Amino acid sequence: MHFRAFYFLLLQVAGGLAGYALSGPLSQGVAALVGVVLASMGWFIADSMRAMRLMRWLQSDETTELSVGRGFWREVADRTRRQFRARDRRVAEADTKLQDFLAALQASPNGVVLLDASGRIEWFNQMAGEHFGLDARRDMLQHFGNLVRDPGFASYYSSQDFSQGLLMPGRENSGTKPVRLAVHLHPYGEGRNLLLSRDVTALEQADAMRRDFVANVSHEIRTPLTVLAGFVETLQSLPLDEDERQNYLGLMSQQAERMQSLVNDLLTLSRLEGSPAPSGTDLVDMVQLLLQCQQEAHNLSALVWGQPQEIKFLVEDAVAVTGSPSELHSAVFNLIGNAIRYTPANKSILVQWSKTPEGEAELSVQDTGPGIALEHIPRLTERFYRVDRSRSRETGGTGLGLAIVKHVAQRHGAELSIESTLGRGSTFTLRFNASRLRPQ
Repeated sequence: MHFRAFYFLLLQVAGGLAGYALSGPLSQGVAALVGVVLASMGWFIADSMRAMRLMRWLQSDETTELSVGRGFWREVADRTRRQFRARDRRVAEADTKLQDFLAALQASPNGVVLLDASGRIEWFNQMAGEHFGLDARRDMLQHFGNLVRDPGFASYYSSQDFSQGLLMPGRENSGTKPVRLAVHLHPYGEGRNLLLSRDVTALEQADAMRRDFVANVSHEIRTPLTVLAGFVETLQSLPLDEDERQNYLGLMSQQAERMQSLVNDLLTLSRLEGSPAPSGTDLVDMVQLLLQCQQEAHNLSALVWGQPQEIKFLVEDAVAVTGSPSELHSAVFNLIGNAIRYTPANKSILVQWSKTPEGEAELSVQDTGPGIALEHIPRLTERFYRVDRSRSRETGGTGLGLAIVKHVAQRHGAELSIESTLGRGSTFTLRFNASRLRPQ
């Protein structure tokens, strides 16, 4: 500013001197004054033009270089340009942070919807689009309640009490494929709401399975306990001869063994689900395992039917499997045990171990029982699922055998397949991947 005033005064002095020197017919004093006035007007005109050039540059909101000469306006232009650049950097940084934030919301496993004060959609991520069937090009700024027509959500939104969440069906919900969403609204800003949605179908199903599991276990244990309690009361209150006592004690022993089998199977399942996968270095001699199962199978057959059934063991290839001997024994004998229980005493069972042309190995257990209807096959590996409950209980089954087989197969990279024909029998096959096999 001091240089600006100095230059202004210097120009006036120069104008006065020029007027004095060129006074002509005018007096020298008047000429000097005219020179000062003209110099001042020239200064103001030139200065105003530089100021107008700067103003037009500011109004255009450009950040290009501006030539306004030297001095005050040059400094104003430079300072303004620096502020523009700093502003642009801040805007770019804010935009980058916003994009990073939106990208994080896009990557969220939960649905996110931003609603304005009127309930219109301002933004939503891809997961929310899948949960509610929203389309970014079609549904932006539409009322969420008009697009998601669920009475439960309408009541929840109108109540304006968002302290608790809401469970509602998802867009793809159907009778055969239920989809459940947990929805929660969180107020923010001036009347806006953040809507979060989460697919809880698996949690709901797991909770239902837990309830069913507890109910099934309670039912399976209550039945033998009721029988035992009845026999104990009979033995305590009635005078019985020795034959009757022995008969009752034998029945009590059967019920106790049934409960023991149930507890053992439950412990086996718990161990399979809670322990690390078996080592890939331990070898299981399948020939020896099948020899052990052969003796146990004849004993079980005699126990169930009073006489051994015709059970054939056919080993075509002496191939070992890497894994856990106890787990594989449990899986194989569960398959054989099921075949024994569901095959009549005068029918046969075939257990076969062989390699496939693809280099895999198969353990198949083929029975000649009543067979299984097609609609039951997908559910056979569920815990406590039985096609014929009364027959299974009569032969001592717990309803957990195939669930154990499925878990063992998964832990050993094997696949369980089931084929059955009503009236002709069933074949259960464990197929082991070639990477699990070792020559023996």
